[in-house]
Amino acid sequence: MRLPRLFRTSSFRLTLMYAALTGVSFLLMFGVILWSTTRFMQQQIDATVSSELAEMLVDPQATQPDGLQAIVRAFTGRSPGFYYLLQDRSGKVLAGNLPAVTAVTGVRAWGGSATNRQSPFSAIRGRGVDVPEGYLFVGLSTLQHHEMEERVASSFLEGLVAAILLALAGGAVMSRGLLRRIESVSQASRDIVDADLQRRVPVRESGDEFDHLAVSINVMLDRIQTLMEGLRQVTTDIAHDLRTPLSRVRQRLELAQRPDVNPDALHAVIDATRDDVDSILEIFSALLRIAQVEGGVRKAGFTEVNVGDLLRSVLEVYRSALEEKGQRLQERIDSDLVVRGDRELLMQLFANLLENATRHSPAGSHITVAVRRRSEAVEVSVADDGPGIPEALRSKVLQRFFRLETSRTTPGNGLGLSLAAAVAALHDASLKLSDNEPGLRVTVLLRNDG
Repeated sequence: MRLPRLFRTSSFRLTLMYAALTGVSFLLMFGVILWSTTRFMQQQIDATVSSELAEMLVDPQATQPDGLQAIVRAFTGRSPGFYYLLQDRSGKVLAGNLPAVTAVTGVRAWGGSATNRQSPFSAIRGRGVDVPEGYLFVGLSTLQHHEMEERVASSFLEGLVAAILLALAGGAVMSRGLLRRIESVSQASRDIVDADLQRRVPVRESGDEFDHLAVSINVMLDRIQTLMEGLRQVTTDIAHDLRTPLSRVRQRLELAQRPDVNPDALHAVIDATRDDVDSILEIFSALLRIAQVEGGVRKAGFTEVNVGDLLRSVLEVYRSALEEKGQRLQERIDSDLVVRGDRELLMQLFANLLENATRHSPAGSHITVAVRRRSEAVEVSVADDGPGIPEALRSKVLQRFFRLETSRTTPGNGLGLSLAAAVAALHDASLKLSDNEPGLRVTVLLRNDG
């Protein structure tokens, strides 16, 4: 028979373990208390009996003939709970309120229970000594002692049962609460599997570990949703951006199949088709590079990179292109600024920013490249006085394939700033677009390890 789900939870099994530990703890505590109490009471009885014996034996009358018998008769019945026995060496009772016993010196006890009072030896503890008359025994009733033991045992048993029942009841309540919280996570997961990507795990704002788990899961789900939407957008953008060049390639191939095409036209068709194919390959190469950067594979190979020297190398490559376009370049580069990173990727980052500035700025514009220390970071900025980017679109231009309407007539595929943002994220750096008044300023803040 299969147990209900509540009793199969790990929290209920943990409760059973704690209930068992509670029971063992109760038993150990009961044993220690019972042993300590019994030993104390026995010591008290032994001390009382020894005092009673000493009082009888030091009496001057005890040395006279039949004097000890008179003393025992006098003590018998004087104090409730005391038992006396004086017998000769043959076992004949001379005085006292106990029947004859085997003569044994020292402490001796007869056990019993509080409910069994038929035998005179049902609950007695005392001491026997040899005397000239024969054997003298003085004992004290341990009936109250046994009653206390039975009451303590009963109380501990009742407490043990109550504690275990409370532990089990608390475990059942706790398990039910845990099941509800876990079921909410499971239901959210099932809804997400059923294509409800907006579903999130509920947070009760209690600050417990389940809320921390729910917040972490929700952050993960937000990230997954963002990636899914990004993948969907990238797929759409790839289809949109590749449709035009692929259509041109197809049209040119159809043109090349015409029987009346001359060799010069055929060569022109081939050259144009090759350019379109190169453009397509460039798009896929950029996408693969972005994917590689976002995967973090290159992070393991980080080394120390001098940002100033690296940026000067990039500027040397683009200096002639800037001069041809009539653009003026200003450099403000501090020296000895070192960061940890991938030299090739950082060079790609700065090259993309510089190319973006020169491509979208008109002839005669100014482009400023600055590198300086900012507290515990290195700030690299590329600014131009071109048309700039509206504030509402600055976050979108970092997305793949996004291009402003004014830049659709210029070469490019909308992946330059996306790759720059991916490289910055790999280096735990921030990439910010702001207004240069006029124009655009792109600022990259890299951690300074130098």
